[in-house]
Amino acid sequence: MAKTATVFIDGEAGTTGLGIRTRLEAFPGVELRSIAADRRKDPEARRAVMEEADLVVLCLPDAAAKESVALAESLGAKAPKIVDASTAHRVAPGWVYGFPEMTAGQTERVAGASKVTNPGCYPTGGIALIRPLVEAGIMAPDYPVSINAVSGYSGGGKAMIEAHDASGGPAFELYGLGLEHKHVPETQMYGLLTRRPIFVPSVGHYRQGMLVSVPLHLDTLVGNPSPDDLHDVLAAHFKGSALVRVLPPLAGGRIEPEDLNDTDVLELRVHGHQAHGQAVLVARLDNLGKGASGAAVQCIALMLGLEHPAYAPALADA
Repeated sequence: MAKTATVFIDGEAGTTGLGIRTRLEAFPGVELRSIAADRRKDPEARRAVMEEADLVVLCLPDAAAKESVALAESLGAKAPKIVDASTAHRVAPGWVYGFPEMTAGQTERVAGASKVTNPGCYPTGGIALIRPLVEAGIMAPDYPVSINAVSGYSGGGKAMIEAHDASGGPAFELYGLGLEHKHVPETQMYGLLTRRPIFVPSVGHYRQGMLVSVPLHLDTLVGNPSPDDLHDVLAAHFKGSALVRVLPPLAGGRIEPEDLNDTDVLELRVHGHQAHGQAVLVARLDNLGKGASGAAVQCIALMLGLEHPAYAPALADA
């Protein structure tokens, strides 16, 4: 029999919050709590609904997310569990990183946590490609990693969405060229890298869908592995995962970013040329799915013991 749980989405009017709400409405036994629009910034109203919730999801700017955590913690023993979709706590002590497939035991850590920080969309792809190689000893922790990525404009926040919807926006643009993108710290930490990676994000004039790529010279990796070796390491790392799929390279050497839209799937591929000693690791995902709302709901399901198809084995063993 499915468990029942009460969830409050603090910031439910935004893109991520709406996506989480839509997904949770499909779960039997989940009761969603809301606040009237004119009281959404009222601390006392938010604290009152938090007191009634089993879990609170924060879909807020970083400063507001920190304020909400303080409100929740002020409830003491009545404090709800928290999933924070902002960047405020992604490398903070005491928070569990909400990427259950990231490494062995992470699913159980998320399930047992009271505070989970939802991964960024870009880091989800980057960490999935990098960490397995570091754990396997093929990539040294101080490897000079470069990550290139493109996202649909829905990942850029309200102002970018309005600009593209209203005027068309630029067809394509690089950004974050000051090399201070807010996703770099979590990519480095959970990618197990001791050297700060170079991360070059970009945005295209399409709504959603993401590609993250990591170019590699094979002779700079431990043991000079082949592209097939890299594929095998990724496949072994994510074996049995319902949502992270390691697939063969696409024929023609071309991949587009929108094919996984409206899903919570993450696809990983290794494209390589053995004679040239080069490879490009590629992750594809929906930046609003596995990169945001879908990832949050996966963590919520684990934390509350809900019946989520991706975690049926873990829940059965609990």
